[in-house]
Amino acid sequence: MVPFSFHREEMVLVDAGAAHASGRCPSALYWPREQALLVADLHLEKASFFARAGQMLPPYDSRETLERLATAVRATGARRVLALGDNFHDSRGPDRLEPHAAGMLAALTRALDWVWITGNHDPHLGAEAGGTRVEELVIAGLALRHQALPGTCEPEISGHFHPRLVVSARGRRIARPCAVGSEKRLILPAFGALTGGMNAADPAILSALQPADAIEALVPAQGQLVRYPLWRKAA
Repeated sequence: MVPFSFHREEMVLVDAGAAHASGRCPSALYWPREQALLVADLHLEKASFFARAGQMLPPYDSRETLERLATAVRATGARRVLALGDNFHDSRGPDRLEPHAAGMLAALTRALDWVWITGNHDPHLGAEAGGTRVEELVIAGLALRHQALPGTCEPEISGHFHPRLVVSARGRRIARPCAVGSEKRLILPAFGALTGGMNAADPAILSALQPADAIEALVPAQGQLVRYPLWRKAA
């Protein structure tokens, strides 16, 4: 777990501790003052969504994602989970949960103050998922939403873009999930087991965080926070 400061708040990037579709571990964000664990883009039941169209994938993505999330809750002592949209791959995802995963989710939403912020994949998420559903949330002056709001100057944490840092080292291309941040805004990596990723330096991500003076990728590595510059405003 790697502490850092964001908008005058102490935050902690939490390594999820398991393999990820993009090759390395994704991160959750723990907010100690709120005892809240923030995760983005779980995309639960993505495999079953594709299976309906004949593209067969291993059916245990939801179980793996929820196990990893439960581990992060235990590691941080979080009492709240704030899920930042695209929680299910589609709004009917809760109906397709296999019994083991459904039981895991029910236990988590009963034990914790659980808030689903809806996203573009699950705009009509229903009560069957448990917890509370909102379109966005503001806590201590921080706006929590699924997709970064271009042009805003308000402090904000979001998801949606599945950012990952892509670098070349010693002739190898390395990609791993990362957060992307500017002075007041932060985009979290996708947490779900079957989520891919977008290059953190993609123009779509850089544009979504404007206006900004500088934008950087944030990667936890060996107990430290690596800040990798992606863009800086011309002098």
